[in-house]
Amino acid sequence: MLNQEEYSEMLYSEDELLLEVKKAILANGMPEVSVAPGYGRLLSMLVRLSRSTRILEIGALGGYSGICLCRGFASGGQLTSLELKAEYAELAQSHLAKAGFGEAVEYRIGPALDSLKELEAEGRTFDFYFIDADKLNYPDYLEYAIRLAAPGAIIAGDNIFLRGRTLNPERNGPAIQAVRSFNERIASDERLISTLLPAYDGLALAMVK
Repeated sequence: MLNQEEYSEMLYSEDELLLEVKKAILANGMPEVSVAPGYGRLLSMLVRLSRSTRILEIGALGGYSGICLCRGFASGGQLTSLELKAEYAELAQSHLAKAGFGEAVEYRIGPALDSLKELEAEGRTFDFYFIDADKLNYPDYLEYAIRLAAPGAIIAGDNIFLRGRTLNPERNGPAIQAVRSFNERIASDERLISTLLPAYDGLALAMVK
């Protein structure tokens, strides 16, 4: 019997470009941690529904989520993607260009917190955030997302279950505790309206009031 995720992927299979991105990630020895296909489609829908045109992505990897985010643009927009490793950003850029979004994305290389400080100093604001990077800094990424948010901005945080480790009280490593803190903050922060989606590895969603 199929589980919910398998049934979803049977109905909504990934297209050739997204499968190519996954193959390139594997071929380059990069971690296979792209956003789940079902959540990738959800990102496209949310960008379109919210009419977002200024997106901030924290964690580019091979460009899978970047493509999904840009596919949601209704009539143009700009994706700013923060990536620690230049080689990851280069691969992501090539895939975004192949998808037709080469001119719509700006990559900033280096620690994301440094890039976020720069964006804040520049007075930049965004109306959609996708957080999918190092888990230890998730609480700080959330705070920056709120501070740099335009009214009504959407925040999405991926991998909030850490493949079950977040749910296990016997696991208490620094990254696990950071994600638990992120989950608790996004659920209770009075500046947000939020929910949690339990499929795949979990996705936290919030709207800035």
